[in-house]
Amino acid sequence: MRPFKRYFVTGLLIWVPLVITIWVLTLLIDTLESVVPEFLSSQALFGLRIPGFRIVFVLLVLFGTGLLAANYLGRAVVDRWELLLGRIPLVRSIYNSVKQVSDTVLAPDGQAFREAVLVQYPRAGSWTIAFLTGAPGGEVARMLQGDFVSVYVPTTPNPTSGFFLMMPRGDVHKLDMTVDAALKYIVSMGVVAPAEPAALPVASGKPDGPDGAPPQAGA
Repeated sequence: MRPFKRYFVTGLLIWVPLVITIWVLTLLIDTLESVVPEFLSSQALFGLRIPGFRIVFVLLVLFGTGLLAANYLGRAVVDRWELLLGRIPLVRSIYNSVKQVSDTVLAPDGQAFREAVLVQYPRAGSWTIAFLTGAPGGEVARMLQGDFVSVYVPTTPNPTSGFFLMMPRGDVHKLDMTVDAALKYIVSMGVVAPAEPAALPVASGKPDGPDGAPPQAGA
């Protein structure tokens, strides 16, 4: 039974990532295709079903919209459209919230989700990986005393849900790892450990670490 178990586990290790990858891609494709109405499908336009037609259509619409919004006339049309949506009570709240989040996360020069950090959560002495999302602002920033940053603590194995925290900057420790490596570490529940960074020459003397710094290996 031992060889059978070994071969079975080996087969799982090969097929499980492949099946999950195909499932995620299928879900993404189905979601994009559902955006295109039926009267714009290849069946309605050309009388035959063309695989991937709706995906190409969505990509062309996105590219065309970006191209249109890049000039003055297109920007004016977009501004008028957003002004119209901003006058509809329920739509205004949803649209403005989603737009602010997307503008912050997807901005090329933005800092949201660009850096992985280490924080103590849910209690002192317990450490988890989080992502820096910015800094508190408005009334919240006026109520907080000191220098605070905003972080997102994802859950595992599903990082799309999590917790939004505002923590003192001194309690947030930057990690020398990419966001992709941090996400793999979170999704795998700590099984896929990130590669260690290249060792740097240690200066003479023992530097004083900040209060609440994470424990060092070999300490």
